[in-house]
Amino acid sequence: MKCSLLNSCRTVVCISPHYLAFTLLEIRVFHVHANTLTRIRAAFSTMTVPHKPLSPLAHDYSIPLPPAITVDDPETLPPTCEPCKISILSLFAKARFENRPLYIAAPMVRYTRLPFRLLIQRHFAVDVAYTPMMIAREFKNSKYAREVDFSTCKLDGPVIAQFGAPNADELIEATEFVKDYVAGVGLNCGCPIKEQNQEGIGAVLMQRIEVVESMVRGAREKFGRSVVLDVKIRIHSDLDRTVDFAKRVAAAGADIITVHGRLHKQRNSVPPNLEAVRRVREAIPREIYVVANGDCFLLADAKKIVEITGVDGVMAARGLLQNPALFAGYENTPWKAVELLWAYAREYGSPFKNIQYLIVEMTQGLLTKQERADLRLVKNYQQMEEWLDERFILKRRGEIGFAERDFDGYRR
Repeated sequence: MKCSLLNSCRTVVCISPHYLAFTLLEIRVFHVHANTLTRIRAAFSTMTVPHKPLSPLAHDYSIPLPPAITVDDPETLPPTCEPCKISILSLFAKARFENRPLYIAAPMVRYTRLPFRLLIQRHFAVDVAYTPMMIAREFKNSKYAREVDFSTCKLDGPVIAQFGAPNADELIEATEFVKDYVAGVGLNCGCPIKEQNQEGIGAVLMQRIEVVESMVRGAREKFGRSVVLDVKIRIHSDLDRTVDFAKRVAAAGADIITVHGRLHKQRNSVPPNLEAVRRVREAIPREIYVVANGDCFLLADAKKIVEITGVDGVMAARGLLQNPALFAGYENTPWKAVELLWAYAREYGSPFKNIQYLIVEMTQGLLTKQERADLRLVKNYQQMEEWLDERFILKRRGEIGFAERDFDGYRR
């Protein structure tokens, strides 16, 4: 790692030869000359700084995709997963310097697996993606659970592995398995599912700040700065409690705090409380990054959320299920997203029902209501492939025209 201090500037630039990511760390100074800052900003504006490693595999569809790996594959030790481990804190710092938020895919049960992550990150402007929430106890105890819950490849990432855990020991033991394959680890304090809450996991932790503090502090003491820690929270009816909760989580060692601006039992039909998110952002030191989660369905929504809250990142869940290309500026899913997801699913595998649900959700602007109803009735991958081929022009990887069409020319 080479670092240099730019004279009379409040920026330290750290360039890692492994992934060419720039870390911009703010430091205090008493005086900054305006012309100096102008020259520095101009210099940075001319630099090409990829937010993930350049790879010919990303869009050269004639090249075979790299194999999937799991944390129990003895022959796939780091740095095989170097793309997965890009510094997320560097991405946040770079985005802040560029005066833009990071675009983030929320942890979505069953859906943010490898095929969907590759779709949204490699093609449609998502900066960081989470795994689905994984139960720490099951992940650490069962090789089968690890194989089912998590896989990656050279094109994956940056990825945050999110765990549901009731105590520090389980969080730490689960993190041990995955830390070398991801860019960060998240603790879920927002899942409202009753069965998980009864196990001391998810949103019930919003009433147990001491437990959350012990988990974050324990993980920080165990792993030092080698693991980026995120804590995803909801809000309380008393927003002062939420602000205090976030402050204590930050003091315990969290790098990122993601705020879902709804109460434990509020449904998605209730708009998120962006004022609560704004208060958290204002109360937390700037070196801790804050992300807003809730009701982002268009790129314009992301911009509005940032304007209101001042957050460093915007997270989408349902919006990305309905339109994986929303952060790339599309108002509806383009047909090429369907072809890409189908290709990744067939290459890397995913439970059929998960892919069926994703394609049904994604195609609201491409298929008729009846077509989507019919698509829900197919039983397996072979039937779906036949159903799609009968009605649409579904290009495969390597074919001329693959992943090129947006909204025209896809029907037979």
